[in-house]
Amino acid sequence: MPKKYNIHTKAAPPRFYPVGKYGIIEDRENCAGSCKECVKKKCVYDIFKENYLHMSEMEEPEYLYTCNSCFRCIQECTKGIFSRVINPEYREIGDEYWTPDVLNRTWYQAHTGSIPVSGAGYRGPFVGKGFDSMWTDMSEIVRPTRDGIHGREYINTSIELSRRPERLAFNDDGSLAVEVKPIFDIPLPILFQQPDFGVLSKNVLISMLKAAQTIGTKLFIPACDVNDEIMSFASCIIPLVTKDNFKSYSSLLNNVDVVEIEYESGVEKVFESIKAINEKLVISVGLNLSSDVDYATIGVELSKANVDTIHVYADKHGREFDSEKPRFIKDMLRDIHLALIDAGTRQQINIIASGGICMAEHVNKAIICGADGVTIDRSLLIAMECRLCDRCKDGLACPVEFETIDANYGSNRIVNLMGAWRNQMLEMLGAMGLREARRLRGEVGRSMWFEDLEKENFAPIFGERKVAIDVG
Repeated sequence: MPKKYNIHTKAAPPRFYPVGKYGIIEDRENCAGSCKECVKKKCVYDIFKENYLHMSEMEEPEYLYTCNSCFRCIQECTKGIFSRVINPEYREIGDEYWTPDVLNRTWYQAHTGSIPVSGAGYRGPFVGKGFDSMWTDMSEIVRPTRDGIHGREYINTSIELSRRPERLAFNDDGSLAVEVKPIFDIPLPILFQQPDFGVLSKNVLISMLKAAQTIGTKLFIPACDVNDEIMSFASCIIPLVTKDNFKSYSSLLNNVDVVEIEYESGVEKVFESIKAINEKLVISVGLNLSSDVDYATIGVELSKANVDTIHVYADKHGREFDSEKPRFIKDMLRDIHLALIDAGTRQQINIIASGGICMAEHVNKAIICGADGVTIDRSLLIAMECRLCDRCKDGLACPVEFETIDANYGSNRIVNLMGAWRNQMLEMLGAMGLREARRLRGEVGRSMWFEDLEKENFAPIFGERKVAIDVG
């Protein structure tokens, strides 16, 4: 029996103080200074103790970065000199999609390898944009045996990247009458992508590759960026090439399992030439989800060619490129998935989705919309403490000194994040009563969409909305 897949995590404390949401302000002028048991000594998180060390070294205290908002110091101080505030720096990191809360939760998971849990529960809006406009059906959560995290029932998270035969045929003796190619799969429906920004030093890149190697996934990286220093990780690399330059990387293609070629008209004509270099290569085609491209039709055409995977790209917020009113990736995935079903080729080909995947729940939601798996890029940098401050884009120094990061430390943080994400995926799959991630593909019946709920429940009473709400 094959060994069960698991991601082993190990705590990796941050090198720099993470930007916390809340902070404690101390009015020292009103401190009595004579309390037998100062509330600073009672802090269960030792925040004040740590800051005494900063003060002894003539550094500025860091209350704004480490407070866990338990309110003990505020409630128990006899002079009431403490007050909680929102850290102004917290408001400055990230953007409207990659919010400070997303960054903070990602840092926590990369640090501990644990699922972030808030005892206060969710207090946000009922519906939001993008993936926040759909919910997953967890009606099977009452079943005690659906417990993938604790091992009582194994839940398979592997996906395939290779093409599957259209149909099987058998000889009279029961043997296969058709050639069946070897199945190429990975144990997690998450692949890595080299980010298109940031301080991508050698150690940052190696951190990503070491993490990919550890958990058994792969990293998409431009072929021109693959050098001798990272060729030892060739088994984890998916080089990005074009139909005009792939022959220049013949040596590289002979050492990898998967290659991605950028979509352009006539790209299917070079598939045989790529296979001539390495007949075992799994071929992926990268397709930008642009408003001026009929990506559903292109997906069908590619599915009928000798290609294994279609890798669709949205922008960093999961939106369509080059559009005044961009659609969100969940809707575009649905279009491609249904078009392939109508063409009768969905079972042969795989879909990988990029763009807008910033939380564990987005992986399962993207699969529900029709993807087989997803890729992540910015989350890799955030795991290594990136603040998405964009200072690097302006040529300014990185506040977390990416250029000095240790590759073992960086990979540890990424592995921790993936361990936490996988556990959340298992929780969701178990609550749905599913034992493998592949069963979730295209299962919209396992989800609820705001647009549909509004139309079915409120439209008969109040009438249909005249102006469509933006859930993209």
